[in-house]
Amino acid sequence: MIPQISVIIPTFRRPEHLVEAIESVLAQTGVACEIRVVDDCPQGSAENVVAPYLDRGLTYQRSPAPSGGRPALVRNLGWRGAQAEIIHFLDDDDLVPDGYYAEALKAFAERPEIGVVFGKIEPFGDTEISGERAYFDRAFRRAKKYQRMGKLGFSAAMFFQETLLVCSAAMTRKRCVAEIDGFSNGPVIAEDVDFYARAIRKFGAVLLDRTSIHYRIGPSLMRLPDRQPLIEQSYRDIHSRYRAEHGAVDFYAMKTFAKLLNKIDDLN
Repeated sequence: MIPQISVIIPTFRRPEHLVEAIESVLAQTGVACEIRVVDDCPQGSAENVVAPYLDRGLTYQRSPAPSGGRPALVRNLGWRGAQAEIIHFLDDDDLVPDGYYAEALKAFAERPEIGVVFGKIEPFGDTEISGERAYFDRAFRRAKKYQRMGKLGFSAAMFFQETLLVCSAAMTRKRCVAEIDGFSNGPVIAEDVDFYARAIRKFGAVLLDRTSIHYRIGPSLMRLPDRQPLIEQSYRDIHSRYRAEHGAVDFYAMKTFAKLLNKIDDLN
């Protein structure tokens, strides 16, 4: 049977978390899924971990060369072999909420022109997460306002404001991934922001009024004290590509609209 959703999970030496991520996919009901684990570890450390799942719709693939911490490269290896029409790029330490896949498939079916479906991000972890919870609560409130403006509102926010989502929080159509040529290798970080900003700019999105991912908070590049230069460089790369693809007039119009959205947020 052809799966309805292809779940792409890049992994690097996180066996316990990887098992939890896989189990959260297998716990989804009423949906046929394939899971494609792409191992970025040169020693193939995940191969034995996923072996018990090979007869349950899981495919294991080892990256031909280490990415050096560039998940965009690893995700691009995984999606090209995906069998399903819908793709979920799931990080190896995140968890899919019960019932999410079935609801997302319904949203895709009801809106065949839409390329992306996402919802609320619920952080969890063994560290202090009050800041992250406040951040993602604010992102969801903004997304609920912007959805009234359709593709334009979501796109302006993704390109020129704080992001509305993280990689695991959204799902997309494979044809959408193919038409934008997957993840860009340009941004050092925020490659997921770039990917979904471009996908939504071209195909639009649907926001679900529910949690779409349990997002694990822990040690990461995004929490390093010197991350700001990397973030700024990544957004320069993102904006440079936008201008090249859509032209300066479109670029500045979208940037101006994002500033208008900021003023609306301040008033509220």
